[in-house]
Amino acid sequence: MLRYDEKGLIPAIAQDADTGEVLMLAYMDEEALRRTLASGDVWFYSRSRNELWHKGATSGNYLKLRAAVKDCDGDSILLQVKPAGPVCHTGNKTCFFQQLQEKDID
Repeated sequence: MLRYDEKGLIPAIAQDADTGEVLMLAYMDEEALRRTLASGDVWFYSRSRNELWHKGATSGNYLKLRAAVKDCDGDSILLQVKPAGPVCHTGNKTCFFQQLQEKDID
């Protein structure tokens, strides 16, 4: 069983199935997960817009699902995907490209 948080969401990490590179972290609700598993296209739940989000619907940079696994506690999901282009809204291949600095902590 999956363990969703109090808002009905679960963290989902998107990883490039070919390279192993971590591409992004987003959240899914039950409906996003059901749509992802049924369609093979990755869906998330947008916390800022409070709605389902079909990754790539605007940019064309879809994520095609290759595999989905849960962690040992059932409180997060790893999505192994084939990206159709850059994943980050900035145009970068991955959302994880900024070196963390101590000034970022404050």
